[in-house]
This record gives sequence, structure tokens and C-alpha cells, in this order.
Amino acid sequence: MAKYIFKRIIMAIVTLFIITFLLFMLVRIMPGNPFPSERMSAEAIEKKRAEMGLDKPILVQFGDYIANIVSTGSFGKGSSLYNGAPIATVLPKAMGNSFKIGGIAICFGVFIGLVLGIAAALNRGKFWDVFCTVLSIIGVCIPSYVFMIFLQYFFAYKLPVFPFYFNNRQFFVSSIMPALSLSLFSMSTVARFTRNEMVEVMDSDYVLLAESKGMYGTKLVTRHILRNALIPIVTVIAPLIVDLLTGALVVEKIYGINGIGKLMVDAITGEGIDYNYVLALGILYSTLYIGIMLLLDIVYCLLDPRIRVTEKKGKRRREAEKKEAPAAA
Repeated sequence: MAKYIFKRIIMAIVTLFIITFLLFMLVRIMPGNPFPSERMSAEAIEKKRAEMGLDKPILVQFGDYIANIVSTGSFGKGSSLYNGAPIATVLPKAMGNSFKIGGIAICFGVFIGLVLGIAAALNRGKFWDVFCTVLSIIGVCIPSYVFMIFLQYFFAYKLPVFPFYFNNRQFFVSSIMPALSLSLFSMSTVARFTRNEMVEVMDSDYVLLAESKGMYGTKLVTRHILRNALIPIVTVIAPLIVDLLTGALVVEKIYGINGIGKLMVDAITGEGIDYNYVLALGILYSTLYIGIMLLLDIVYCLLDPRIRVTEKKGKRRREAEKKEAPAAA
């Protein structure tokens, strides 16, 4: 298992490097520039480009960028946002807001989704099954920002229970509406997949065998049905976690949350495209996604013994081939 995890870590590092290279190239060749050209002279722009190293060959720029990240752990400074403040001073606060709200949305969406999916599967063909299925379809069809506007209208305008815009001084109260709107899609997706996977497992031969031996109720659900259904469910949850942790671009913009999503929108749509912010946020998205998928591989090892058995068989086969090679020579 240790060797399996080590391979996955190496693959994750290589994948992140390739993605960083592609992001760097795409950002450099995209139209626009990082300076408000209408307020700066051509000489001032050229001087600024030289200060940022944009006059160098693109491969040299990439090498300098990677060397700066490795040596200092810094993504540099912004060119148009926050008056050129270092990204390291702006990004942690935005990450904190997005991660806290995303964490609430993950907990709520996954928990409610699992409960609805399990209830629908155990009551197949009955009222709860139909109710959960319809609710899941509605949740997948409604965009999170539309649900956000609906919540704002009723619970901030008609019934002023929650603040209309995000307020750091009332963080928990301000987080409820965006967390609910973000969790709608994940809740519906988890509920739908949980229901479908559990129904498929319930019709399998080993569950019928367990029932024939007198195993029913909670013991049957937890030991055989839910555990075997969790593997594909975890696969669905993993990318949802990244989406929720990094925040929804439109929801953060509508609710005025100074999070990662809003920062990305501001970096692209500002007076000048802020290359360093776009790169830093792109690398952050990629790192989170790759990290979650790496964690998913480890969880697979724990949930599915067949992976561990396959690794052991492969190791034994390689050892046998090494022993047979000298004899054949």
C-alpha cells in the first residue's frame, strides 16, 4: 500500500507541474495586458513590462516563475489588484472566506444528500423514493446563483432574517444563505447517486445471500449495502468538494463575498488582466483538485480490498519474474 501511495504522489507532482506549465503559457498568450493602457503611456508600459520580466522569452519567464515559487513560496505581486500588494497577503483571507463557507456547504450537502439517497433506496417505489428523486432533479436543474437570488429575495428582503450582503462581523449568519445555495447541487447529486448505487447493490447476489442467512436492518445496510455503494459515491463527492471549497464565482460576486471566486473574476475583468493572480488561483484550483483525487485513491485502498490484493499480486509476480530471469539466462 505504501508503494501504491508513493506512485500516486509522484504522479500528482508531475501532473501539477504540467498543468502549471500549460496555465502559464495560456495566460501569456491570452489577449489583453496586465496594465490599464488608457491611463499609462507606452514608455511607462514598457518599463513596467521590464520590471515584471515580461520582455524575456516565455520559457525564461516560466523558469523564473517556478524558481521564485520553489525558493520563496511566493506567487509574486499583483499588477492591477490591491495596488500591487503581494499575493501572499491577499490570498489567505480570500481562501479563508471561501473555505469556511464551502466547508459548511459540503457538510450540509453531503449529509442531507446521503440521508435522502438512503431513504429513497430503502423505500424504493414508495412516496419517499418519488419525493427524493423529484427533489434531486429540481436541485440539479436550478443553478446555485438563481437559488441564491431566491433566498435573498425572501429571507433578506421580504423577511429580513439574514443580511442582504456578506458581513465578516456576522460571519456565521452571513454564511447561511450562500452555503445553502452552494450545497443545493451537491446535495441533489449525492442523493441521486446514493439512491442508484444502493439500489444496484441491494439487488446483488451477496446481499441476497446475506439476507438468506438472516441478516436484516441496520447491520445489513452498514456492512454490505452502504459500504459497497460508497466507492462510486466518493468518486462523485471528490470534485464537488473542490468546487465548493473554491467557491462559486457568481454566488460570491452576487453576495459580495471576498473569496477566491470573486478574486478570480476581479483579476480577469479588471482594468488590466492580473497575470499573477490568475496563475496563482489556477494553480490553487489544480492543487486542490489533484490533492483531493490523491486522497480519493487512498480512500479507495481502505474501502476496496481488491486494490490492495492487486498490488500484492503484482509485487509477487515481479519478484517471481526476477527469480526466473537468472535461471533462464
